[in-house]
Amino acid sequence: MRFVWQFLTVMAIYALGGISVSAVVENDWLTLVLGIVVAILIVLGYRWVVRRTEHRPATDAAWKGAASRTGWGVLIGVGMFAAVIAILFASGYYDVIGLGSVTGTLGLLGFMLAAAVTEEVVYRGVLFRIVEEHIGTYLALALTGLVFGLSHLFNEHATLWGAIAIAIEAGFMLAAVYAATRSLWVAIGVHFGWNFAAAGIFSTVVSGNGTNQGLLEGTMSGPALLTGGDFGPEGSVYSVAFGALLTLVFLWLAHRRGNIVPFGSRRTAGADSAATLPR
Repeated sequence: MRFVWQFLTVMAIYALGGISVSAVVENDWLTLVLGIVVAILIVLGYRWVVRRTEHRPATDAAWKGAASRTGWGVLIGVGMFAAVIAILFASGYYDVIGLGSVTGTLGLLGFMLAAAVTEEVVYRGVLFRIVEEHIGTYLALALTGLVFGLSHLFNEHATLWGAIAIAIEAGFMLAAVYAATRSLWVAIGVHFGWNFAAAGIFSTVVSGNGTNQGLLEGTMSGPALLTGGDFGPEGSVYSVAFGALLTLVFLWLAHRRGNIVPFGSRRTAGADSAATLPR
């Protein structure tokens, strides 16, 4: 029952915020402001509903250390996408033809922030965390990661391969990030860093959802298996490879910290504290 209340609370805030952001999507400054407001409301709503339904503070969304944890996540997300672009650039499949739009970048910052916060709260803070208590870390990671990937089949230029790629490089990887750190902030940072780098810096298609005008104006061409085709670089085998590698790294870190929940244990890992990344 607590899953239902947590999910409905977060989605209600997201629905109201999403309508507002969509209504002003042509105004970059308003999109930036509304995106930030929606992100804050989502976190506040999550913290409130966890306290009401579980009678404890939402330690995975604690304000203390939020900036540093999010910052680490952003660095990982941006670095991961930049590595993919660097390979495509070196191969001649991505080319920068000029500068893009600063205001467009700001609008994308707000939009991607709201999207990252919402999806991480729903898929990792609510879905993965609660499912993990019943079936353990590994099965919860596989199940919720697959659901996360398949949810992208509703996007404009979605493909089955694109959904599978998202499941591996994002669904599995972000669940592993959460398991290792027991912090939503790190997962939010990685998710936002990847999406913002894709749309706000390199102006590529994100999960099949059209073109974006970020800081750089670039062109993409080449084999769909390497570039991702109309789905964008998230459909590239390079993205899948990097995501799979980071999944293994964070699962190793989760195991080392004792954060893996065994199947059938009916216990939570890291319920009383959110771990930080290695210094």
